[in-house]
Amino acid sequence: METPVETTRERLLNVAEQRFGEGGYEGTSLRAITVAAAANIAAVNYHFGSKEALLRAAVARAMAPVNTERRRRLDQLEAGSPTPEQLIRAFIEPGLDLVLRRGERGAVVARFIGRIAFDPSQRIRDLYAAESDPIESRYLSALQAALPQAAPESVAFGYVNMLGLLALHQSQALSRTPGVAEDEDPSKLAENLIAFLVAAFDKGLRS
Repeated sequence: METPVETTRERLLNVAEQRFGEGGYEGTSLRAITVAAAANIAAVNYHFGSKEALLRAAVARAMAPVNTERRRRLDQLEAGSPTPEQLIRAFIEPGLDLVLRRGERGAVVARFIGRIAFDPSQRIRDLYAAESDPIESRYLSALQAALPQAAPESVAFGYVNMLGLLALHQSQALSRTPGVAEDEDPSKLAENLIAFLVAAFDKGLRS
C-alpha cells in the first residue's frame, strides 16, 4: 500500500507532466502545479528540491519505459550483427507504443515529452537529452556499424531525421488518440513508418 508521502510525490509528477506538456516549462508556474496537485511548495522542495528538479524527475519517469525497452532490444541485437531494419524497428516501436497503446496516459506523456524535447530553451532541451541521449547514442553507433558503406555524418543525418519523423507521428497520433483503438491499427502504422525509414536509409545513404 502506498504511503501518503508516495501519493503526494506521484500526484506532483502526474500534474507536472500534464501542465508542462500543455504550457511548457517557462509557461507553467510551480504554484499552478501545486494547486492542481493539492500540495504546496514545501512538498515540492521536500520531494524534488526545485521546479527544475521536478521537471527532471518527470522526464526520467516518462522516458524510463521507452529507454528500458530500447535498451533491452539493442542488447539482444548487439549479440549478433543487426541489420538497419532491425535497429530501426527496435527504436521506433517503443516510441510509438508510448502513444498508441497506452490510452489517455500515453497521450499525456507523449505531449509532455514532445514539448520538452523541442522547448525553446537550450537548457531545457539539454535536460531532456540527458535522459534520452545515452541509449540514442548507442543506436546511432549501431546504425553506423550496420551501414559501413555510408559516411558516419550521413548516417547521423538520417538518424536525426528519423527522430523528427517519429516525433511527428507521435504528435499526429495525439490529435486522434480517442479514435485510435477503433480506427487506427498501431501495428500497421509502425510497419509503414519502419518500411519508409528503411527505404530512406537504403536509398539516401547508398546514392
